[in-house]
Amino acid sequence: MKSEGASAVAEKPQTSDCITLAKKVIRTEADSVRALESRLDDSFVKAVDLIAGCSGRVIVTGMGKPGLIGRKISATLASTGTPSLSMHPAEAMHGDLGMVQKNDVVLAMSNSGETDELTRLLPVIKKIGVQLISLVGNTESTLAKYSDVVLDVSVEKEACPMGLAPTASTTATLAMGDALAICACEKKGFKVEDFALYHPGGMLGRRLLLTVGDIMRKGKDNPIVSESALISDVLLAVTHAHAGAAAIVDSDGKLVGFFTDGDLRRGLEKTRDLVAKPVRDYMTRNPYRVKPDCLAAEALKLLKEKRIDELPVVDEENRPVGLLDEGDLLGL
Repeated sequence: MKSEGASAVAEKPQTSDCITLAKKVIRTEADSVRALESRLDDSFVKAVDLIAGCSGRVIVTGMGKPGLIGRKISATLASTGTPSLSMHPAEAMHGDLGMVQKNDVVLAMSNSGETDELTRLLPVIKKIGVQLISLVGNTESTLAKYSDVVLDVSVEKEACPMGLAPTASTTATLAMGDALAICACEKKGFKVEDFALYHPGGMLGRRLLLTVGDIMRKGKDNPIVSESALISDVLLAVTHAHAGAAAIVDSDGKLVGFFTDGDLRRGLEKTRDLVAKPVRDYMTRNPYRVKPDCLAAEALKLLKEKRIDELPVVDEENRPVGLLDEGDLLGL
């Protein structure tokens, strides 16, 4: 039996109330991000140019929640080809400013633009001579006044019911930071091979780093038939290899065509005695092909774009050395 002095246990919020509040939070943050679109102007372009043209590193800094967002932005920059590191402003005042060199760019973020730990750094940063880009919620703040480029990430309100916890403001900052990183990545011509180099771990790295040569079907699983063969011979070769297509070669063993299930169906529409016809008359001539050192991700992209299921793999002399099937790629 509960004593009279015992404090009452707060009632749990009703499920409907919880969902309603969650929807409001998501709408508020989405609206804050959407509002950034109208602020993209020459200042944003200049910021991208500074980041893409940086010969040193992009030093990302911020205090508290903006600092945590900054760590993610720094990681995105680094993984998309822009050398970057995250610097804690308080630690910077005790020696970490040695990280900052004249050829770096500093990307600082603060909603108020008046964070003490950050504003104390500004005179030193400017004395070093680096370019300073700020993501701020107050474009008249001390941080903004010290900056070479100011990007406005202000929000109408936080998603927190009390209007206190950084929520919409940090989301907006993250979105702007991601936009900077991706635009800089595009400007620098960052390619899928580069992305693979920086992501060697896990399933993503495995998919991006694997080459066609690592997964192609070869030997008895790679049917190769002469162009003088009958279609019946091709079908037997494909069946024995448990494949979906066959490479067709000339007398020198070089690829001249590819016979697929689609070629078979189109041929049957023309003649019922197709199996007695020479494959050279029904094969796909000059088919798309890849080399063994082609990245698996690029090969998959080609298959998707051309809406095909298989590709012949050829060496430097255009001799078929393997068969690439979409099913093998989709399992990566």
